[in-house]
Amino acid sequence: MPSHLFADRPAQPPEPGSVDALISQTRRLRGEVDAVRRDTVVDDDDAQGRWQRALCDLAVHHLDDLREHLGQLKEGLPPAPETIVLPQAAPEAGPDAQTRVGSAEWNLLTDEVSWSDELFQIFGRSPEAGALPLDELGSTLFSEDQPLLTAWVTACLVDGRAIDGEFRIVRTDGRVRTLHMRGEPVLDSDGCTASMWAVLRDVSELRRSQRAVRESRDSLQRQREIAQTEHRLAVELQEAVLPPWRGSLRFPHDNAGTLDVAAHYLPSATSALIGGDWYDALELPDGRSLLTVGDLTGHGVTATSGMAMMLGALRGMAMAGIEPGPLMGWLNQLLETSVQPALGSAVCCRYDPERRVLSWAQAGHPAPLLFRRGTGRSLLPPEGVLLGATSGASYGQAEERLEEGDVLVLHTDGLTPRSIEFSRADGTERLLALAPRFSAARSAQDCVRMVIEEFGESEREDDACVLVARVGS
Repeated sequence: MPSHLFADRPAQPPEPGSVDALISQTRRLRGEVDAVRRDTVVDDDDAQGRWQRALCDLAVHHLDDLREHLGQLKEGLPPAPETIVLPQAAPEAGPDAQTRVGSAEWNLLTDEVSWSDELFQIFGRSPEAGALPLDELGSTLFSEDQPLLTAWVTACLVDGRAIDGEFRIVRTDGRVRTLHMRGEPVLDSDGCTASMWAVLRDVSELRRSQRAVRESRDSLQRQREIAQTEHRLAVELQEAVLPPWRGSLRFPHDNAGTLDVAAHYLPSATSALIGGDWYDALELPDGRSLLTVGDLTGHGVTATSGMAMMLGALRGMAMAGIEPGPLMGWLNQLLETSVQPALGSAVCCRYDPERRVLSWAQAGHPAPLLFRRGTGRSLLPPEGVLLGATSGASYGQAEERLEEGDVLVLHTDGLTPRSIEFSRADGTERLLALAPRFSAARSAQDCVRMVIEEFGESEREDDACVLVARVGS
């Protein structure tokens, strides 16, 4: 507050009506922000939520300060330091419910010190103990802040510079507060410094809120960087594990009943959720062919590394001649004993081109779809629970005789996800409705392209794989 020595520049009281309107608007806005803050549900792992909550807290502190300043503006500039009138606001609860602004004047001619009642409250000092002179004020500061205050006061008294800075104090009750000080020298008629006045504002809660916003923002940024790194690693691992071939495969090359195979990976709508979906097709040493798709729960590096483990084991066992049913049992045991617990679903098919017989097993996975002469149906699934769901599970095995021109579609459940509008059965029906188009397709790649046209634009929450095998002559 200005000293009485500035009587030649009196402050003009503001119009109370306009200030009252601003105070009302500030109070109403404060209530609305506080309501948003109360409604913000924050989990320990939700960095975005913590950041939003910290911003709300910071906004509330700013609005509280604005309301106090408007209250002071309404009352006008008081005639003496100790008569500052604070705004009429509801008191806050808790140990920090105290006045945030106080004033002081140090008279260099008479050594008199005047503190407002509010400043005594800020310092936690009783008026009976008296106000602190300038040379003792530094004793309440943190040791590292004391030289800063000394330099400010010296520059103010000697060079006439205004003070505008912050320092930390330790109150008599041991609590630490951060104060913002604005001060100016008061000159006598000869131009010499007669006194110094200052307004000190307790900004502890404001700085704490700003620090919380900064820390939560930094935490959110770190989480985003970690997520980006994990996403890149997951993509690289997925690209390294999934089959490198693009377009169509044809095998075996020297037998009747050749399979024309094509597959495609469809990312989720956000492209950020890399899951554990896989597909594969390869020719086995005995002349038969392996066809498989599957999915592990979860996303990111954990899911893709688990997928790599499962697909590697599946390929190895298939190359060793293990049939689909027993193979599923071994995969179940592998997943059950893995370091990262997870559940998985899969379908594994072994095709014999000489007999044109498909032997297959499944583990809680959508059954293959068989399309023949313009119609389609789901194959009747043998017994099989999710991989990793139960110890010692047994998996049945079924056989299906295929014919020339048959189209077999294997897919993960992300291709036809459940939603409010559609059930998974509706998605299967949409696939089966492609039967007339499949019968007119010239290759498995054409069939895959039709599936992508039907489902590729869907806002799916999960990624998916589709594999199409077409039986040739």
